[in-house]
Amino acid sequence: MIALYIMAVLYILAGVYHFVQPKFYLKMMPPYIPAHKLMVDLSGIAEVVLGVGLLFEPTRHWAAIGVVALLIAVFPANIYMLTEKMAGRKFRKIPIGFLWFRLPLQLALIYWAYLYINSP
Repeated sequence: MIALYIMAVLYILAGVYHFVQPKFYLKMMPPYIPAHKLMVDLSGIAEVVLGVGLLFEPTRHWAAIGVVALLIAVFPANIYMLTEKMAGRKFRKIPIGFLWFRLPLQLALIYWAYLYINSP
């Protein structure tokens, strides 16, 4: 259960961070995604709501499904960051190894959330 609470807190904090440092998230937005600020705000709200939902048994199932869906939805931003870095256009301060690491990390985070879809 401790891993569940850690995950919930991480999503809550990440969601809050969308409003504390929106520029950080705005830079990650691929150009083909419309309304960047709105998308950053909505994803921040989603992370907070889903993180809180993970804490309570009656909402845990749907919150875990929501986390999986959110992680899949934001995966293109990880690819965008890596391709922009490789092209030398953006993200010069972020090590390329970290951007490569984020791709399988995202899959691990999806699996971690998946574990709680049918968890009491």
